[in-house]
Amino acid sequence: MVVLRLQVDVLVTTAGGIEEDLIKCLAPTYMGDFAMQGAQLRSKGLNRIGNLLVPNDNYCKFEDWVVPILDQLLVEQKDQGTLWTPSKVIARLGKEINHPDSICYWAHKNNIPIYCPALTDGSLGDMIYFHSFRNPGLVIDIVQDIRGMNGEAVYASPSKTGIIILGGGLPKHHICNANLMRNGADFAVFINTAQEYDGSDSGARPDEAVSWGKIRGNANSVKVHCDATIAFPLLVSQTFAPRVNLEGYARSGSDSS
Repeated sequence: MVVLRLQVDVLVTTAGGIEEDLIKCLAPTYMGDFAMQGAQLRSKGLNRIGNLLVPNDNYCKFEDWVVPILDQLLVEQKDQGTLWTPSKVIARLGKEINHPDSICYWAHKNNIPIYCPALTDGSLGDMIYFHSFRNPGLVIDIVQDIRGMNGEAVYASPSKTGIIILGGGLPKHHICNANLMRNGADFAVFINTAQEYDGSDSGARPDEAVSWGKIRGNANSVKVHCDATIAFPLLVSQTFAPRVNLEGYARSGSDSS
């Protein structure tokens, strides 16, 4: 995936973004509908994520896959003194999944860190919780990752930074706040459908981030009020993709899948 290697330095996501990226490589997720009734789905062992349906069995397969990896992380912590962080755990999971449909896999392959400060906020957190009883002692340090994440902004090379944020919530703030450490990002694109009237950071326009110094006052910034799954592919097709087609083959030959 040349687009990652050539165009992206850092990724930030939620725990759901990590676990569902991995789970989809183990078992399929199905298209459903936003209006499907929760009680009926529950009785059939189906979990709804918006208009997507994830069977309970998918999480059983995920547990069978991830727990032995957690066991190995603990062994390396004890025997080799490895200090695990969320980003290091994610890189390891990407290596272990070894599947071309996984973003975690491609990020690992291209040495791109994926930061997730709320790694335990999801099924992966459940697995870590269960593991802490069965085989206690695993430590995942978030302090090392906040140094790493903020350092990506402070020591960015070249000297300008640009951010593309799909959706909102914790990743949006984590990315913007890292750029506060360098007096703001130089370019910013927000793509989400959230509104700012409820005071949430998800709905905040770029200008609010300017007031905090998270985006520079003279930065080129825009918020696109649209479903990210519609807008982002169009954005990539008209910006990154043509450059990848030219630069990717020139730099990496056959390794441009």
